[in-house]
Amino acid sequence: MRVARLDVEAVRGDIADQPEVDAVVNAANAHLLPGGGVAGAIHRAAGPGLAEECRPLAPIAPGEAVITGAHDLPNRFVVHVLGPVYGEDRPEAELLASCYRRALALADGRGCVSLASPAVSTGIFGYPLDEAARVALDAVAEEAPALENLRLVRFVLFTERELAVFQEELSRRSR
Repeated sequence: MRVARLDVEAVRGDIADQPEVDAVVNAANAHLLPGGGVAGAIHRAAGPGLAEECRPLAPIAPGEAVITGAHDLPNRFVVHVLGPVYGEDRPEAELLASCYRRALALADGRGCVSLASPAVSTGIFGYPLDEAARVALDAVAEEAPALENLRLVRFVLFTERELAVFQEELSRRSR
């Protein structure tokens, strides 16, 4: 899908192994600590320096984002976002969209040309995948005209089901 000057794609893969992008999004916890899922994978790949850099930036609230160096990751930056817990953090869609908008703005502000993101909040935070894909792609489409540097947003999905849902949503928008 192309929006303004921005290409948007979905691939299956490991968010911690995206060497050709400038920045990756970490689906973080409020304290920006290593954990399970995406946060665990990113922190393991980045090494202990990432947690050290994150410490003074925490805590963050749902919908917020902060940016750090990428340390041992093959990227320049990591954008840490705290997605909403579905059914608890309200309004969920607004908070989830804020994660993506802020991630795009932070990466763009640092001169990044490309950004890779997982499907934020769809794991343990319980956000329904179909709805999360719509919110994510709406947020990217809304923010795209304001971006000065970003030219590629890649959604990196861990499972075939996640990939299929995002590809279907991208296809629907390209018709």
